[in-house]
Amino acid sequence: MKHLLGENHNPRLDFLKFIGPGLLVTVGFIDPGNWAANVAAGSDYGYSLLWMVTLATIMLIVLQHNAAHLGIVTGNCLSEAAAVHLKPWASKSVLFTAILAAVSTALAELLGGAIALNMLFKIPLKLGTLIVFAFVMIMLFSNSYKKLEKLIIGFVSLIGISFLIELCMVHVEWVKAVPSWVTPAFPAGSIPVIMSVLGAVVMPHNLFLHSEVIQSRQWNLQNDEVIKKQLKYEFFDTLFSMIIGWAINSAMILVAAATFFTYGLHVTELNQAQEMLRPMLGNASSIVFALALLFSGLSSSLTAGMAGGSIFAGIFKEPYDIKDSHTKIGVCITLILSTIIIFFIKSPFQGLIYSQMFLSVQLPISIFLQIYLTSSEKVMGKYKNSIRGNITLWVIGLIVTGLNIALLLSYIM
Repeated sequence: MKHLLGENHNPRLDFLKFIGPGLLVTVGFIDPGNWAANVAAGSDYGYSLLWMVTLATIMLIVLQHNAAHLGIVTGNCLSEAAAVHLKPWASKSVLFTAILAAVSTALAELLGGAIALNMLFKIPLKLGTLIVFAFVMIMLFSNSYKKLEKLIIGFVSLIGISFLIELCMVHVEWVKAVPSWVTPAFPAGSIPVIMSVLGAVVMPHNLFLHSEVIQSRQWNLQNDEVIKKQLKYEFFDTLFSMIIGWAINSAMILVAAATFFTYGLHVTELNQAQEMLRPMLGNASSIVFALALLFSGLSSSLTAGMAGGSIFAGIFKEPYDIKDSHTKIGVCITLILSTIIIFFIKSPFQGLIYSQMFLSVQLPISIFLQIYLTSSEKVMGKYKNSIRGNITLWVIGLIVTGLNIALLLSYIM
């Protein structure tokens, strides 16, 4: 190992080799669906829903680490493990809903990229969707994991820089904002937006994707020392990446609250948000906003397609492999079906919001599947969840389920 790393290799920097999978997943929760949910949260309720980003990110760290845990220990992604360890009718039912979640995710990603192209170049929405679709298909069918990781990490960096620029342009009331990160609030009529924020951060397809990407690195699963080291550094990768996602999501709400909410402006379209920013903050701000949205749409469309391919291949107990027919079919189902649906959507912004709400509804299914697998000694051996870990996961699952019930009641009553 030493000769590969060089004589000046510093063991303290070992964790850098493990950075990547977490950032690949992070782009999924700074996607255009998040933009719609966060802009709605900030413009309608100011800083009061920032707590949901904090809560959702904490849930996400626990869930994503647990999903990666499964991939590292078993060598199977969540979808493969479900096919191997559940009865066929059960695994296919669960994984079918997961594919629908991937389609719902891809819909938001492609649509967001198309909206950005319309903002920047006035390209019609449907044509823009086809351009983003073509770009994503070419990239997925011609690039390896490692190449995509580098591309997506670059996109995440650009999105982060864009929102730092936006934050510097607005006046944030930090006295109100800081307490809101840790103080739960449920303003009247806010449950659908709260649920869309949750669904936009804790995304079902990301649980499948993380377990797939982490095990694709083909570590020596027979060596306990390798497994323990991988688990240790994976957690740092996950924590580091999720904190970046938390910061970017928070920045979206802060910008929306400091501009639209402050002036009593209700945002119903991302295009409208861009147009409103221009007179308040200048033309540069609207261009930065649109560019960040484009980077977000392109990168998250890539990960949505990968997740769909991984889930579908898993049904046949196979790993993601873009050269394999099952993976190709999964990628095509995810991206083609979502593209077709976009052609029938009347309100792009509402399409983004409702796509995120559907993700939050499917989320408990994926969470309880994951808990079942990672708490099983048959599946995980001595690396199964601890009692404390299981309690934490169950609490998260029950909170998500409770919020879904609240969402349902908000529409019935």
